[in-house]
Amino acid sequence: MRTLSRNILVLALSACAGVAAVASPVPAADQPRTVDQVIDRFVANEQRLYGQMKNYSPLVETYIQNLKPDKDLGTVPAGDKYFLGRANFTKGVALVPLNETGSKSRKMIGSIGNFFSFAMQFLPDGFLQMIFIDTNGFDKQHYKFDYVRREFLGEVRCLVFDVTPAEKGNHGRFVGRIWVEDQDYHVVRFNGGYGGNGHSSWYFHFDSWRTNVQPGLWLPTFVYSQESDLHYAISKKLDFKAQTRLWGYNLGNSAQEQELSKILVETPVQDDTKTANDLSPIQAQRSWDRQAEDNVTDRLERIGLMAPKGEVDKVLETVINNLEVTNNIDLDPEVRCRVLMTSTLESFTVGHTIVLSRGLIDVLPDEASLATMLAHELSHVVLGHRVGSQYAFFDQILVEDKDTFRHFGFSRTPEEEAAANSKAILILNNSPYKNQLANAGLFLQALDSRQKEIPNLISGHLGNRVPEINDLKSTMALDAAHGPQNPQKIAALPLGGRVKIDPWNDNLAMIKSKPIGTVAEREKMPFEVTPFMPYLIRFGADNGKPVAASATSPQEVKPGEAPDPTKP
Repeated sequence: MRTLSRNILVLALSACAGVAAVASPVPAADQPRTVDQVIDRFVANEQRLYGQMKNYSPLVETYIQNLKPDKDLGTVPAGDKYFLGRANFTKGVALVPLNETGSKSRKMIGSIGNFFSFAMQFLPDGFLQMIFIDTNGFDKQHYKFDYVRREFLGEVRCLVFDVTPAEKGNHGRFVGRIWVEDQDYHVVRFNGGYGGNGHSSWYFHFDSWRTNVQPGLWLPTFVYSQESDLHYAISKKLDFKAQTRLWGYNLGNSAQEQELSKILVETPVQDDTKTANDLSPIQAQRSWDRQAEDNVTDRLERIGLMAPKGEVDKVLETVINNLEVTNNIDLDPEVRCRVLMTSTLESFTVGHTIVLSRGLIDVLPDEASLATMLAHELSHVVLGHRVGSQYAFFDQILVEDKDTFRHFGFSRTPEEEAAANSKAILILNNSPYKNQLANAGLFLQALDSRQKEIPNLISGHLGNRVPEINDLKSTMALDAAHGPQNPQKIAALPLGGRVKIDPWNDNLAMIKSKPIGTVAEREKMPFEVTPFMPYLIRFGADNGKPVAASATSPQEVKPGEAPDPTKP
């Protein structure tokens, strides 16, 4: 069987040589023509990647949901864990935490992979390890490689191999499948696990993805991990799903490069005798507050916690404009919106800047629900709830990354939250969303029903958790009692349902996926973790392509026939 697979791959490579040579910077004469040459190429690229990763310190976020069986929904969340840190690859695989990771006195077990103690204490470094296949001998000496087929992942044509350790009993060796793009032969995805669970450490199954962030550079971006029947200790079983995201590879450099490349045109100085340039005390205070806002947002962006200004901000600001216009709200300076990069559900204001987390935007099911979150924060601005003006002093923002969450805080008092809720109801009742508030109430009710199971997801790090607007929940309950319910109505989306991340420069964009038709009740999965299925493209390709909900099916190609890259 292995000989047949090798022969098919030789034919496939011969047929693809003309197509691949056009886009590949590697001369046609240097393109591999046999399976052994392909293996040599991607093994060398993998070893090169391990060295390249020492040059980067991306942010790493892991969110874990424990699961319990449900007779109607299959499984539902039953507790969660959240880790956020910065990777350090200079001495192996390490993670410097930015948030508290729980009790430090409890003994943790394990060295590589993802492990836990008998009290189920997860180790975040173990999830980070899953971005690598094997840093200790990924080569022909330690592994067997069996060619399977060609397959498209998004727009990227790949060669698929099954990978198994050359010797049995190799503890910690990868067992599974890898996808290798067919131009420069980088591993872009691997799916499986590390073999050899024992009494003191456990390896989890995972699906690891990489993104083409620069020409010839594929860097780890997503890892999905899951276990449904892993027994440990005495009569204990582990059932969980987890998402790990990496971003901020080129942290701070992109904006600096763009700034230096701008063409600046100096404008003539205006005559002071004709223009009033002096600031009144009120204007000076507003300018001081704005400086504090700018200092905070700039600092959070530089350390990778806040996305640069972009497409998603404009979506939020459009909704804010709708609320302001219909309520005759005129604020100076104008209200701005920014996005926190994290998955936790939180929102807050810094002066006249409204901040929503990516995770909160992800799970909101419609524009009315988004407007509800924004109306609450806009109310803080309208009511003059000031916070953070001390950050206008620049030394107040110069803190170590690991101290960010302890140093910055924008949470409100219960009295301010109650006042903002009341004002938000008035704003929403005068807005274009006034007839859709039942949808927002449904979202808040769904969040209430899950809050005990997902406390780490809804715990704000910099601001308050998602606001509880009881009047909206009451409106939703009243509508449910007196009107027919649409079984297709979705109260909340799974994590990752709205926003996608560019891991190189931290830019965010809205996901443009195709309609999926009828949704079964157990497919709605509000606030839940789901697998990653990114739509892979090569660097420089059209970024307007939709993000597929699942990987494309493999294209059937006869031996000796070149595949059509326009077809899945």
